[in-house]
Amino acid sequence: MTSSDAGPRPATGTSPASLAGFAGRWAMARHIAHADGLRGALEGVATVAPSGPGLFTYDEDGTLRLGAAEPLRATRRYFWRSAGDAVAIFFADGRPFHRIAFGAMRPETTHLCPPDRYRVVYDFTAWPVWSAHWRVEGPRKRYEMTTTYRPAGPLGL
Repeated sequence: MTSSDAGPRPATGTSPASLAGFAGRWAMARHIAHADGLRGALEGVATVAPSGPGLFTYDEDGTLRLGAAEPLRATRRYFWRSAGDAVAIFFADGRPFHRIAFGAMRPETTHLCPPDRYRVVYDFTAWPVWSAHWRVEGPRKRYEMTTTYRPAGPLGL
């Protein structure tokens, strides 16, 4: 399937109306701020590609820098499934993670992983540039992480 088969991205300033609107390559920049003062950043590429009926694979690959430590390669994989008026996101091992509601410019949701709580706000107000802002809180975790995505081209490049 080519990127044109996946469907066009919505116009600037609109939110994606379907899972296909995310298909393609995305330049990503992530900023991480721990409550203890540690700062980090990840620069890389996220790819959202069809992998079955109503199913897409999200892969990210980048360079992570945390504090004064040596940079390291970081990868992550999720599965995104069409779920009516939302995208249901699953961890690579198939466990449910969270959902992104279509139609809202700033949808919010929470993932509970006791004893930790992960809250995310997506921002589609500048679509096709979009972001995810996470606030993570737990007895041993407390950080915020914002990832901004910008179109980097169709699939296959």
